[in-house]
Amino acid sequence: MSISLDEAVELTRTGDVWVFRGRSVPDRAIQSITNSPVNHVGMAVVLDDMPPLMWHAELGRSLPDLWSGTHQRGVQLHDLRDAVCVWANRYGQRAWLRQLDPPADGEMEQAVLRTIARLDGTPFPSTAQLAWRWVRGRVPSLPRPRLSALALPGRPGSRPAPATEGNPGSPAPQGNSATHANSATSGNPTGSAGERDRALETAYCAEVVAVTYEAMGLLPAGRRPNWYDPGRFWSGDDLGLAADARLGAEIEVRVPPR
Repeated sequence: MSISLDEAVELTRTGDVWVFRGRSVPDRAIQSITNSPVNHVGMAVVLDDMPPLMWHAELGRSLPDLWSGTHQRGVQLHDLRDAVCVWANRYGQRAWLRQLDPPADGEMEQAVLRTIARLDGTPFPSTAQLAWRWVRGRVPSLPRPRLSALALPGRPGSRPAPATEGNPGSPAPQGNSATHANSATSGNPTGSAGERDRALETAYCAEVVAVTYEAMGLLPAGRRPNWYDPGRFWSGDDLGLAADARLGAEIEVRVPPR
């Protein structure tokens, strides 16, 4: 099934996913490493009377970021039609639309705006950083020793700090040991959205969409953003969306040449 870009722009809603497939060497490398037919993903943002927007991360700065009003690299909010045309005509990509069902509600849209306010302008990683972060996203996290619980050499009488609520270095209560073990072995450490955002000194496209989906309540909280890659948002993979939410099949979008 394929539709025109005009039809796709008219059809798209907040939370819909746009995926892209290119033929350049970097595009092929991403597809090979992630074992996916796609190499880029963005999310539609459609609010009130505004034109449909594309929320994504890219290395280029050919379009103005509509949140900051400047041309910048990294995490950006673009006019959706212009963004798709750039990716199709300048970068040589094919585009597909996957629709979120049921559509995002007002509370989800507010979560999207808060995420945009937090992440817009975050730099795009270098190629080496991108590869390393993708690999790290698939390696389970190992628990770190708590220094407060160790007897340091040359310091007789060292002992664990009291296990108080206000002391982050204190040992975890016994009742949470299973939770910590599961988190460590699954590679999905818990943490607030703010903590994870602060850890995103750079961000690539799939991380941006994943963090936004998590804020919308569509993805489980606590999973590391670098666990995601563009292929996770292709129908050949299973995102495990919350509740009854699902993404529809890919609809190819025909983009006119410019």
